[in-house]
Amino acid sequence: MPALMVAGTSSYVGKSVIVAALCRILSKMGYNVAPFKAQNMSLNSFVTKDGKEIAMAQAFQAKACGIEPSELMNPILLKPKGDKVSQLVVLGEAVKDISALEYYKEIGWLRKIVEEAYRKLEREFEVIVIEGAGGIAEINLYDRDIANVGIARIAKPSIFIVGDIDRGGVFASLYGTYELLPEDVASMVKGFIINKFRGDVGLLKSGIDMLEALTGVKVLGVIPFVDITFTPEDSLSLEEWSDEDARIGIVRFPRISNWTDFEHLKLAGIRFVWKRDDLSEFDAIILPGTKNTILDLKELKSAGIDEKIKGVAGKIPIIGICGGYQMLGRELIDRGVEHGYIRAKGLGLLDAVTVFDEFKKRTVQVAKTVTGDAVIIDRIKGQRVWGYEIHKGKTFSSNPIFEDEGCASEDGMTWGTYLHGLFSNENVLRAFSDYLGVKMDKRKDWIDRFAEVFERSVDVEKII
Repeated sequence: MPALMVAGTSSYVGKSVIVAALCRILSKMGYNVAPFKAQNMSLNSFVTKDGKEIAMAQAFQAKACGIEPSELMNPILLKPKGDKVSQLVVLGEAVKDISALEYYKEIGWLRKIVEEAYRKLEREFEVIVIEGAGGIAEINLYDRDIANVGIARIAKPSIFIVGDIDRGGVFASLYGTYELLPEDVASMVKGFIINKFRGDVGLLKSGIDMLEALTGVKVLGVIPFVDITFTPEDSLSLEEWSDEDARIGIVRFPRISNWTDFEHLKLAGIRFVWKRDDLSEFDAIILPGTKNTILDLKELKSAGIDEKIKGVAGKIPIIGICGGYQMLGRELIDRGVEHGYIRAKGLGLLDAVTVFDEFKKRTVQVAKTVTGDAVIIDRIKGQRVWGYEIHKGKTFSSNPIFEDEGCASEDGMTWGTYLHGLFSNENVLRAFSDYLGVKMDKRKDWIDRFAEVFERSVDVEKII
């Protein structure tokens, strides 16, 4: 079964969007195509219809193919929790918390999981488009790699290496990456792609000619820099989201997760806030998800953000999503799941108590009716909304707002919910727009737009 692999010289070179573009192009040509990433490290995750958790990138790549996301497309997900520990998610189920050193001791059985997942997809689809992880030439990991050299040896794909010219040094990074690959993997490399170029492509000709002469590998295209609405997988990109004239402040927890929830709010202007920010200058404050609610609550208090939030309570909407919702309650009780037996005092803005009494997470897609009188969503009371839950802990609350879920304060100015993806609902977005007095439309499908640019810039026929 043919497979393509989009590898990178490093993280953040555009692998995820290029895989999505290839998935869209191939599916439009009539191929039955699916994405695959053996191992992903990401704090932005999605819940499939079967209640399995995978990286958000593989979810939108599946969308580009016109198919339902599956845990087979991302069999191993690592969700960093800080302190050199990540939550290990295997085939959509959280298994345990694990350090990097411990993780590499598990490679034997994890590699088998990856191969079995890939083989199942291979039997179902005509073409698999594989995304590598970080840089493919991680020479210190060749003996235990799964996501790059490991999957290449399993799938035997045609490999295309992407370099980011916007960062500089693209010729050195492409050449060095290729030269450091093991011989059997280097023989699979069929082309280079230069991404995020600003300027006249003609200026690159001599460099391209020299790179091709040195390696014997063709540069198949130069993709111009495209300003697209795409949420990268690590928090290093959050500064690019921040707007100095923001109307909405989003608390930037040290262990922030699933900031994809706020992609559509960017049209109103958002800024990630912490110690030095004055929360009173915003029209709304959001407490997002976090990979470790109790630790980030402690950080919030140490930074004095808790008092700033309480200072604007009742004056502007304060909204908590998932971990942020848990923090807004009266108390968080850990019965030995995360940090031993701990009772942590919440911000006390909601009549809610959260109890962590098992490692297992709730991962499910849900549709709910808006039943509460909380600010913003009171404008769509009686209407349906869609979302998905990914969380540990059970929250017991009064005054729910989405049938039996969520909670609002007595004045309705503070509310929280477990529903990720809430602001992707057009009715919720419209209600928020009306409240702020700005126009926020649901973002257009960037995949089609980028796929068109990709087809104009890259020799797709050669790839196929």
